[in-house]
Amino acid sequence: MSVWRKLVTAVKGGATEAAQTVVDSQAIRILEQEIREAKDELRKSDHARTQILAKCKLSQQKVASLQSSIEQYEEHARKAIDSDRQLALDCAQKVSDLKAEQEGEQKYLDQFKQSEKQLANNISQAKANLRRLEQQVDMVKATESVQKAQVAVSSRHLGANSKMKTATESLQRIQDKQTLRDAELQAAQELATEESSDDLEKRLAQAGIKGGQTSADDELSRILGK
Repeated sequence: MSVWRKLVTAVKGGATEAAQTVVDSQAIRILEQEIREAKDELRKSDHARTQILAKCKLSQQKVASLQSSIEQYEEHARKAIDSDRQLALDCAQKVSDLKAEQEGEQKYLDQFKQSEKQLANNISQAKANLRRLEQQVDMVKATESVQKAQVAVSSRHLGANSKMKTATESLQRIQDKQTLRDAELQAAQELATEESSDDLEKRLAQAGIKGGQTSADDELSRILGK
């Protein structure tokens, strides 16, 4: 491969990596937008389910009302059978019509119930999936923040090492100077004390109170005195 082709390949690779970095940096924002859109769709689904439940309730009320009418006309037929057979037959026909209407309404009610049940399951599953996705996004965001902090601390630590080394060396030099100064002050103090003591001894000797050369007579007297 020529140098030029290698250069082109390197540039392409760098561009791809840069593009991928841009996509990754926008990934969380994209996911958050998709979550917001999913929540909006779920709100619409909840509203649709509410409408189905309302229709179920109305249909159920109608089925119950038809059942009540059927029972009334059955009672009318029983009462009319002895006095007016035709009236009893008309009541029986009414019962038959009501039952047919009730069966049709019951089919609608069963369909509404089945649709509501399926929709409820789908909504529940979608909400569970959405919660898991939100948790994952929160974890990714938290991890991203922690890693950024770690990178910042590591970078500062690397830069601080050389600074700390220089500061430590300076501190050691200051401590060495202070130790030397303490030693010098202590030596000066000792010299001053010695000079003061020597001066006192000289003054005592000159006064004949202490020190001086002991004479042979004095020494002999001391020995004989024992």
